[in-house]
Amino acid sequence: MQVASAKDKNPIVSNMGFYGVIQEIWDIDYQKFRIPVLRCDWIDNTSGLVVDELGFTLVDLSKIGHRDNQFVMAFQVKQVFYVDDPMHCGWSVVLSMPNREYNDVIGDDVLGDTRIECEPFTKGIPNVDTFDDLMGEFGNENIRAGCEDIWID
Repeated sequence: MQVASAKDKNPIVSNMGFYGVIQEIWDIDYQKFRIPVLRCDWIDNTSGLVVDELGFTLVDLSKIGHRDNQFVMAFQVKQVFYVDDPMHCGWSVVLSMPNREYNDVIGDDVLGDTRIECEPFTKGIPNVDTFDDLMGEFGNENIRAGCEDIWID
């Protein structure tokens, strides 16, 4: 839940992402266990974050915000990559790591029956039609006839 202040009468429930760059990694030792804590420079969500028309998230890594809350526990974050956007100077495209779900068919199989299913980088790009279903009825009219195949060994 996102609340603007203690006097906020209209709190909004939403998923709000925060993007940042790790500056330091601290390992807090409690003798019996350790907790990794990350100190990050967070991107300002108002002026340094834009979602484009294709659904890609763009961040300006020079616009730092949230300076009063720089620390986060390692289990609270997800890894993302920042790729420089050639169309918008100074902005970077956020590419998140796809969640990998391992579906082991047999169990502890060493032969490679494990399938890895990955999520796409963005959900805004529509699927491309491959026209494979048209090959039976109308697909053959664009194939050149009367030529021998060329086989390359």
